[in-house]
Amino acid sequence: MSSSPSGPVSKNARAVAAKLIDRVERDGAYANLVLASAELPDRDARLITELVYGVTRMRRALDHLIDGFVSDPPDLTTRNLLRIGAYQIHMMDTPAYAAVSETVDAAPRRQRGFVNAVLRRVADVEPAWPSDAVRLSYPDWMVEQLEADLGATEAHAALEQMNQPSPATIRPDGYVQDLASQWVAELVDPQPGEQVLDMCAGPGGKTTALAGSSATVVAADHRRHRASLVAANAAKTGASLAGVVAADGCHPPFRPHTFDRVLVDAPCSGLGVLGRRADARWRVGPDDVKELARLQAKLVRAAIGLVRPGGVVIYSVCTMTKAETAAIDELVAQEPSEVEAVPIDDTRWRPHGRGALVLPQDHNTDAMFVAKYQAPHHAGSGQ
Repeated sequence: MSSSPSGPVSKNARAVAAKLIDRVERDGAYANLVLASAELPDRDARLITELVYGVTRMRRALDHLIDGFVSDPPDLTTRNLLRIGAYQIHMMDTPAYAAVSETVDAAPRRQRGFVNAVLRRVADVEPAWPSDAVRLSYPDWMVEQLEADLGATEAHAALEQMNQPSPATIRPDGYVQDLASQWVAELVDPQPGEQVLDMCAGPGGKTTALAGSSATVVAADHRRHRASLVAANAAKTGASLAGVVAADGCHPPFRPHTFDRVLVDAPCSGLGVLGRRADARWRVGPDDVKELARLQAKLVRAAIGLVRPGGVVIYSVCTMTKAETAAIDELVAQEPSEVEAVPIDDTRWRPHGRGALVLPQDHNTDAMFVAKYQAPHHAGSGQ
């Protein structure tokens, strides 16, 4: 491994991390994309990555630690250096003297005295959190919503787990995909010769998993660039797809009763994948959940109209809010379509309404909800 030409890791990595976090905070850039586009020295890459993801996740808790010792709000870069120092002291177990010294060295010369003074005070304090939302570093509404929907114990356990780095799982075809997403594809269970539609397919993880079944798989996504990602990932994994189309799932361009199975992996608030999307918790609001739930209901209704008699619709979302999980199933139960819920007989999933749920603390995966429905067979078919 090569070393950084610009000095020891203690002086270089923290300054680089602060500049990258600046881009996330100031420009609204995504943390994963910022890191992917940065040319990180080999020696420093692991530390910089942890600092960028960790500080982005924990910024509310870190600001609480810092703000008690700051009278005038510092500029963004200085604040991010303070966050980096506080993160090392209280969340990385770095010795206080080292965290303070190394962070001060990374600061602009005119700010070093200020950074030194604040971080020394931060190092001496035992955190006293005013609320669980501050301690866990999530927006108030998010914690309150999940407490109401899951109960405080399960909600806090899920939020705690998503403050830890998420493991990467590589499928045999080389595609990196969380295990819970792979389990959704397993529940679709396409059979050889069946016609299968992945209605909201981008970027193609579940689509390419389904394509390994010898079924005829069609992928669709409302956004053209995401449909392009499906095609690219199919090419990379060697998955054979019958077609990839840019199409609105609420108004699908397919004849009714065309498919044996339809997967609706619907757009959602993504509250179950916050462990791998460090900045997402700061981008989503309660109104987004309501709007997405309306969209999800439309997509499920459309999917039900696309399956043949006896066909199966699978609805999945990587979130945990009741509005996007059990409440969608309750709407399906009230519809006149006569589809029947199929029990999820898999011990990796916990029952949730008529569907099933995986929480992050269950198996160290993303959170995922799934519901499975079967259309009635033709009368007199003998099936």
